[in-house]
Amino acid sequence: MAVYTDITETDLKDFLAQYEAGELLSYKGIAEGVENSNFLLHTSKGPLILTLYEKRVEKNDLPFFLGLMHHLADRGLSCPLPLPRKDGALLGELSGRPAALISFLEGMWLRKPEAKHCREVGKALAQMHVAGEGFTLKRPNALSLEGWKTLWAKSKDRADEVEKGLEGEIGGEIAFLAGNWPKDLPEGVIHADLFPDNVFFLEDGLSGLIDFYFACNDFLVYDLSICINAWCFEKDGAYNVTKGMAMIEGYQSVRPLSDAEAAALPILSRGSALRFFLTRLYDWLTTPAGALVVKKDPLEYLHKLRFHQKIAFAAEYGMTR
Repeated sequence: MAVYTDITETDLKDFLAQYEAGELLSYKGIAEGVENSNFLLHTSKGPLILTLYEKRVEKNDLPFFLGLMHHLADRGLSCPLPLPRKDGALLGELSGRPAALISFLEGMWLRKPEAKHCREVGKALAQMHVAGEGFTLKRPNALSLEGWKTLWAKSKDRADEVEKGLEGEIGGEIAFLAGNWPKDLPEGVIHADLFPDNVFFLEDGLSGLIDFYFACNDFLVYDLSICINAWCFEKDGAYNVTKGMAMIEGYQSVRPLSDAEAAALPILSRGSALRFFLTRLYDWLTTPAGALVVKKDPLEYLHKLRFHQKIAFAAEYGMTR
């Protein structure tokens, strides 16, 4: 979450009048994240999240995102729901941006997750994959191999400003992954961005998943590799195999991995590390000064990528079958 587009109280009240949302009491921007502009609203009927979809988000993708949340919730997954307007539409417009009101999900994201939390995340991820079965809309992953090449083309000329030698190193990694990316693995709807700030807990119990605006169709185990990258490394960059074991065990307690998926986990983890390195690099180099957004260090994911390059088997992540 982030704030790129500001809003006025007058415009916001006019927007809310299109919903059965109650009277506006207060609102504030949410600075975390990098994709859309988000605000926490307090109304006479309770708290809500307002999301303004920025230029990186294709308006044509919004029915997929909003419909997916309803599909998952109907199948028992705890996630926020888009509120319909009085005319039944799920999408409106505010400050020149497509906008939606989203229900507020109770809970907090964890700043210091432990292995027990990683197990719950793995389980919830698998539950989401199962709940996503039967969702009829499709959205290709725009941030897979071809998307990485496009992002890299926009950043490579300045990459050595971040660390010397990056242009050659990352160009070689993209070429390697393009030649070795797996095929014919189980596919479905993936979250594609299940970082700690997108998972809410109440005490030690997982209360829900949020922020589905990178969701797409791709290999299911690729989603697990994203979670391994996001949850199982310590702040000093060290991989925590206890967390990795818990994450994978939690996932397999709901949806066991095939042998082919397990074999592909190391290269998929390289790919997901590269994906977040590239988006962070691009944002690091291009986010305008003064934007209310927390820029994230791309080097964190460069170090994770280098770790995965040394991994040959899923057992090295803690997978015990």
